[in-house]
Amino acid sequence: MYYALVGQMKKQLRQMDTWLEKAEAHAKARSYDPGAFVTFRLAPDQLPFSRQVGIACDTAKLGVSRITGKDAPSHADDEKTLAELRARIQSVLGYLEGFSEADFKDSASRSVTQPRWEGRTMTGHDYFLEHVLPNFYFHTAHTYAVLRHGGVDVGKRDYLGPLTQKPAAS
Repeated sequence: MYYALVGQMKKQLRQMDTWLEKAEAHAKARSYDPGAFVTFRLAPDQLPFSRQVGIACDTAKLGVSRITGKDAPSHADDEKTLAELRARIQSVLGYLEGFSEADFKDSASRSVTQPRWEGRTMTGHDYFLEHVLPNFYFHTAHTYAVLRHGGVDVGKRDYLGPLTQKPAAS
């Protein structure tokens, strides 16, 4: 669970940071405020871009926190610029750096709950597979889609990031 949760989420958050960097450059090249992206959304009833980034970050940090039983940092959810969103990503990356595989010992069977579940629980394994992973990718994909829709030059390679490919054996 460690690699799938911490390793992959760190990689995806790093990619998200590069998307925001590209968004800043895109806006500046077209002479508009990069902060405009913060309020963008794909549909009127969708949360704005800033919340997509925030929820992706929260899903990573709270997922790890609940599965390991370690406290997560708190964020105010008040980011108004791409630079502030990038700082939030960096904060969560720093938090995730503090974990090792040993922190996840027995995490699959740990009982996990959260306030809005009204007294219900899940095992760490089920929580990871049924809630953390899909929620994280839902919000990272929306973050990517909003930027793409806003004209930022990001593509599938930007979403996936570097792969661990090696030359084929001959």
